[in-house]
Amino acid sequence: MTEPFLPLAKHEIRPADIEAVCDVLRSPWLALGPATEAFERALADYVGVRHGIAVSSGTSALHLLIRALGIGPGDEVVTTPFSFIASTSCILFERATPVFVDIDPTTLCIDPKRLDEAVTPRTKAILAVDVFGHPADWDRLESIAGEANVALIEDSAEALGSEWSGKRCGSFGRAGIFGFYPNKQITTGEGGMIVTDDDDLAALCRSMTNQGRDDRGEWLSHVRLGYNYRIDEMSSALGASQLRRLEAIVERRARIAAAYDSALAALPGVVAPAVQPNVRMSWFVYVVRLAERFTRADRDAVLSALQAEGIACRAYFSPIHLQPYIRETLGTRPGQFPVTEGVGDRAVALPFFPEMSEDDVRRVVDTLDRAVGTRRSG
Repeated sequence: MTEPFLPLAKHEIRPADIEAVCDVLRSPWLALGPATEAFERALADYVGVRHGIAVSSGTSALHLLIRALGIGPGDEVVTTPFSFIASTSCILFERATPVFVDIDPTTLCIDPKRLDEAVTPRTKAILAVDVFGHPADWDRLESIAGEANVALIEDSAEALGSEWSGKRCGSFGRAGIFGFYPNKQITTGEGGMIVTDDDDLAALCRSMTNQGRDDRGEWLSHVRLGYNYRIDEMSSALGASQLRRLEAIVERRARIAAAYDSALAALPGVVAPAVQPNVRMSWFVYVVRLAERFTRADRDAVLSALQAEGIACRAYFSPIHLQPYIRETLGTRPGQFPVTEGVGDRAVALPFFPEMSEDDVRRVVDTLDRAVGTRRSG
């Protein structure tokens, strides 16, 4: 009997979510209405900040922050090369220059020990990413940013529900952002949110989200260049509904991660993800690494073997500084960030979603064991 296909990720929509969206469809509001206001308030309260500004994507949230902070041509933003491309693209949108810093080999987040050499008089911000749901070292990052008098931005797109030393992700630095793509902890289909305690920054981002309208929201009064980065009411209703059960979602994802950890403990040649002791982890994806003796070709062969058995998997992430348009734009090259490149060459994202069973996990790990064993003996 053929085993069922195991997807890499799977969104979870409950009847309450559907009803919340239907309630909006029966209402007078499809945009700029009470569902978005309620979602913004609920998420800001959850994170522990004063303001939430819902937008069309995590990428647009990052772009608005870069622009609102006045970052532009001639300015530099220190960031990580191990992330989704948006954390670099948002800097280039405003013609500023990304300056990459290699990652910590354990957390896979930007390595604070390497920041001193990257921060210069042209640095206007540090943009750090909570990679795969694991928080960056926010204590050290806030200290470094304060000493250098630069803004600190938290890209927490993958870490809703994570905590660093008891403080929730999204609440560090000048502002943070979340993303709600279908593979995230909660989804709005497409969508994102800016979260901040900075009143002026929040007002500026809210204006730019809605075509640069003035603070009074007058329909045809535009006081600055803005964008249509609005989120619709249906998406906001879905997000608010899912947010109400976020803690249960985080707990179920943690159980799947723990099942993976246990099953992988005795598997030679595979490194499971690590979690720092002061971290509460809200798992976004489950990414393992092959041991350092393996090559990128070995990793690709393992991916092919899993896929041949109906198990979705993916290389995760491909280093940003080696993306074709980044190399063309910035002149980056292989060898500049060896930790990032080594992780990128050996990383494997395994199926991960709350509805997985322990049998699913065992099937994935058994198949992974056979695939890696073939490379060990090859």
